[in-house]
Amino acid sequence: MTITTHPISNPKIESMFKAGAHFAFSKTRRHPTVAPYIFGIKNKVEIFDLEKTEKLLETAKVFVASLAKDGKTILFVGGKSEARNAIKAGALSINMPYVDGRWIGGTLTNFIQIRKRVEKLEKLTTEKEKGELVKYTKKERLLIDREIANLERFFSGVVSMKDLPKAIFIVDPKKEKTAVKEAQDMGISVIALAGSDCNIKDLDFPIIGNDSSQTSVNFFVQEIVKAYSSAKSI
Repeated sequence: MTITTHPISNPKIESMFKAGAHFAFSKTRRHPTVAPYIFGIKNKVEIFDLEKTEKLLETAKVFVASLAKDGKTILFVGGKSEARNAIKAGALSINMPYVDGRWIGGTLTNFIQIRKRVEKLEKLTTEKEKGELVKYTKKERLLIDREIANLERFFSGVVSMKDLPKAIFIVDPKKEKTAVKEAQDMGISVIALAGSDCNIKDLDFPIIGNDSSQTSVNFFVQEIVKAYSSAKSI
């Protein structure tokens, strides 16, 4: 089916359309589970049914709001280049933990060990800020600085995560499949912005939309952030 453009009366759908949320991939890349959410095709690119996307988004936002009211933690995850800035900025704006780079295996399933690495980062950083590293040689301080930088690279976003999160919000569950699997293993709800190449069968709250555009990703991240912050302020 080839689509034609019609006037959009729904403001939310219009915003998604302007953000390019309707763009999927070619039919050859589509995962079968996403088929019900395809509206048509234009210039060999499949187009999402944004009315269905809006319903999925609203369902996810209701869940996010319920977490906010109970003061629960959501871990934001998005390591691909199109998602990193939005994930980090969105999470920080509501004081939530985030992973905006490579997912470290065991972040959820081996949380105790991950916390030990985070605590070491906190300890070394505090000692450095207090000038307590002067007791070490220049070479030793250089090695400590390198260790701090390495720990910050992998764990700076999860320093605030003292316990396992109640949910994770993921951009591109296909790319972040390890994070999805760990969340499922630990009984943690998965909210995910999923493109047409993603298997959405096991996602608790899939949001079917363009997960490969900065503009689209930023739109959906902000929707989740606003749902959390609005509910928390009530």
